[in-house]
Amino acid sequence: MPYKLSATLSAHSSDVRAVASPTESIILSASRDSTAISWKRPSPTVPFTPSSILRAGSKFVNAVQYIFPSPEAPQGYAVVGGQDTVVNIFALGPAQTEDPEYSLVGHTDNVCTLDISQSGTIISGSWDKTAKVWKQFQLVYDLKGHQQAVWGVLAIDDEQFLTASADKTIKYWVQHKMMRTFKGHKDAVRGLTLIPDIGFASCSNDSEIRVWTMQGDVVYTLSGHTSFVYSLSVLPNGGIVSGGEDRSVRVWRDGECVQMIVHPAISVWAVSTMPNGDIVSGCSDGIVRVFSESEDRWASTVELKAFEDHIANQALSSQQVGDLKKTDLPGPDALLHPGKKPGEVKMIKNGDLVEAHQWDSATSNWQKIGEVVDAVGSGRKQLFNGKEYDYVFDVDVQEGAPPLKLPFNVSENPYVAAQRFLEQNDLSTNYIDEVVKFIEKNTSGVNLGASNEYVDPYTGASRYQAAATSAAPAPSTAYMDPFTGAARYSGPPAHTPPAPRIIPFAKFVSFKQANVSAMQAKLYQFDEALRNEISTATLAMYPEELAIIEEAFTYLSQATSTTSQRSLPPLGGSHADAIIQIIERWPASQRFPMMDLSRLVAAYCADASAAPGGRERFLASLFKASDWTEVRLHGKAMSKAQETNILLLFRTVANCFQEGTPVDEGQWVAQVFEALSHTPYALLTKVQCVALATILFNFSCAYLTTSVARDVVNQHIGLVLQLLRSNTDDAEVTYRTLVALGNMVYAGNTRGISLDPAESAELQIVMSALPTFPDDRIRNVVGEIKALL
Repeated sequence: MPYKLSATLSAHSSDVRAVASPTESIILSASRDSTAISWKRPSPTVPFTPSSILRAGSKFVNAVQYIFPSPEAPQGYAVVGGQDTVVNIFALGPAQTEDPEYSLVGHTDNVCTLDISQSGTIISGSWDKTAKVWKQFQLVYDLKGHQQAVWGVLAIDDEQFLTASADKTIKYWVQHKMMRTFKGHKDAVRGLTLIPDIGFASCSNDSEIRVWTMQGDVVYTLSGHTSFVYSLSVLPNGGIVSGGEDRSVRVWRDGECVQMIVHPAISVWAVSTMPNGDIVSGCSDGIVRVFSESEDRWASTVELKAFEDHIANQALSSQQVGDLKKTDLPGPDALLHPGKKPGEVKMIKNGDLVEAHQWDSATSNWQKIGEVVDAVGSGRKQLFNGKEYDYVFDVDVQEGAPPLKLPFNVSENPYVAAQRFLEQNDLSTNYIDEVVKFIEKNTSGVNLGASNEYVDPYTGASRYQAAATSAAPAPSTAYMDPFTGAARYSGPPAHTPPAPRIIPFAKFVSFKQANVSAMQAKLYQFDEALRNEISTATLAMYPEELAIIEEAFTYLSQATSTTSQRSLPPLGGSHADAIIQIIERWPASQRFPMMDLSRLVAAYCADASAAPGGRERFLASLFKASDWTEVRLHGKAMSKAQETNILLLFRTVANCFQEGTPVDEGQWVAQVFEALSHTPYALLTKVQCVALATILFNFSCAYLTTSVARDVVNQHIGLVLQLLRSNTDDAEVTYRTLVALGNMVYAGNTRGISLDPAESAELQIVMSALPTFPDDRIRNVVGEIKALL
């Protein structure tokens, strides 16, 4: 009997990226909606319903597996992995839970694949190019050797493993030792499954499935998919099930495709098989479907008809079915002739419509699978550096130089993609708005990411967006390259109006945006990890600290919300003290959520450290927690933890300077400037330099209205000169620093405190030695400063 729809499971609100079906009564699914769901049914005649909804954070969940019941977990464990880089283990039960029993921390990028041995050994694969093996929820083997993301993993047993990668290879491991590399696929390898008595099968973006022996010989190749093949599973009878980007699940027996199950979705991300031979699929339409060969498990006639109609009404891109000349297509009579092979697609002209029909050898009928329309996009994912994207643009930056690659997913914020592109290619962040315009223009008509909030992938901190006068709008063309225009660079118009005056510029810049719930989840995850280790248990938060930190997150959730009104009292000294105590005892690699919390406290609750000496203690603890003294004294490249913590330190200090801040009280400003006077500029990243320039800029805004000691002014101008001398390639850093200098000179002049001739001469020299930036605003602000001197 052919496979037909048996059940439709609808609860996810976004793509279902992974499914597992360990028994006939349990299905697990993982989705980009940040949840995993455990579906259960008490008997085959009762529909599946969600029994547990698992959510460990707000990031995509991309992988899920099942560990069978034990005394500790009578209903078994669900193992999930995703964008938060953590493998979370949930004890299944009749509830919605956000609290995993275990969190396995070790990966540094998206966890995209999981597998479990029969005895419960876990293997995880990640975009960080590694696979990791966990026993008793502890890391035992770190499998390093792939050159790109690890997309597929397989636990042969507790000591033997297979890994598949975007580097087009498969590797065989015994414990942590790599024993063999399998080569043959022409593109990224996406999935693996064991084939009894033979070896294993692999699927790839090259649209092929290969069956291998463990010694590395290819037994046979299965060809039929017309796009990426994402997932594989094996039926109890030895048949192979595959799912891919061509909207289909395919069933293979004895080296031939015996059935193609078309889905009303672009991507079939995942397939799994049940012990009874049923097939489970997870798709880009957010739905989990079950298909069965057994007629008594088929859906009702009404449901089957609705499913077929849904497929028939799909609009297919002409690029998915090849070049078409409408006048050459046959009419409906062509469907009277049987197909030559399973899955054969035939185009017919039915009136003004072009229809696609597929031959279903199981029923010996042509099945309508959609109507063909002109294509707007590529219709298939594209890989770049081992990761998949909806678009990979070529961007010409320099005449005669090869184009740079700009990858982009329609689900992400364009500013995230733009910042990533600029940082990876060592381009100035001054171009960020032009790159965003380029993305938006060349994805016109596509529904871009719903969130317009920019969040740093690692820190949750916000992007500075320049004032509207700081950049001229780009000329409009049909296909605008952000650097060179439609083809190559074209100069500005011959006549441009005079630029508006910049100085004084009194609008503070703050780093306020954040995903508070994700920050809170990460903080609690680290706290739990410390608590569960004997050697670090004393470092975990105390009950009273937990209560205070919970208050802080509750307040900040309201403060950052665009809909709710603040009804809670502002945070105070007890909250600042708790942050200081925790941050000073936690390990450096786990401080960044607390550093990020400090950034928001400084931004939204300026008075939390307002007690005498409070700001001095608060900022001193942040400098210490970021390893600032060690970094500047040793002069070595920063670790990832130091790089992140120093970025958050700078952003927190920048947030400390805002309208009404008492810069003339206490010693905290002089303390900050003294610490920054020894900055190792050569070690700083571009985003750190931007944050440092923002500190200097925000102080200058405060100085416009508040007098400070002459020594503090001299410290500030000294830092300005250091940053201007050290920065040679980032126009944004230079611009902010120059505006800070202009504000200082302007405010001094208005108070009758002019620079002495020697200081004025030094400023002239530094400005004359600035690099040449293709940026009118820098030339304009330099001209204004020189006029003030």
